[in-house]
Amino acid sequence: MRGQCKTTLVSMCAGLLSAGLLFGPGNSATAAEALRILALGDSLTQGYGLPNGTEFPAQLEAALRAEGLNIGVINAGVSGDTSAGGLARLDWSLSDHPDAAIVELGGNDALRGLSPAEMEQNLDAILARLSQEGIPVLLAGIMSPRNMGPDYSAEFDAVYPRVAEKHGALFYPFFLDGVALDPDLMQADGTHANEDGVAEIVRRMMPLVRELIAKVETTQ
Repeated sequence: MRGQCKTTLVSMCAGLLSAGLLFGPGNSATAAEALRILALGDSLTQGYGLPNGTEFPAQLEAALRAEGLNIGVINAGVSGDTSAGGLARLDWSLSDHPDAAIVELGGNDALRGLSPAEMEQNLDAILARLSQEGIPVLLAGIMSPRNMGPDYSAEFDAVYPRVAEKHGALFYPFFLDGVALDPDLMQADGTHANEDGVAEIVRRMMPLVRELIAKVETTQ
């Protein structure tokens, strides 16, 4: 009798597993089947100053899953990273075998007054490598602080649309659009979005993220 019960239980579990009902969201079984989006960025992506689970990749994944999409978002944000740093760790980030990528880099280049031309070379190399791997990209731009002077700002801001067009990437002009000037959506440092600010970023970016997913589906 015990052997029969054991056999029946194993059969039931196998059936539930094959139907995708045995495990809930966020487990290793469903994660293995999910489409993966790499979020490659700096502290704005990583979630500086935010409670765990409220950073951009986590909120974006939750929003996509709320729409019934089996998608995981990989947090490849590193606080303080420049475009050069993002390029240097790209190979490591690709070890997760993403299907698509959101690239948000350059803010720290501007804060440090680094060359926009060098930033362009780095972003160009990142998007070229992702294209080589057949990974569609959504490039999120950052606006230069205006205290850097009009010439620097103009040169810096022009990099993102130029690189996006060159590589046929989707383009979101300003990662903090609708958030940066609202103190209710920013942390006290005036640089990073708070939890509500991240939710607004996700809401505004979602149409382009859906286009990014559609690009993946057309290539599979």
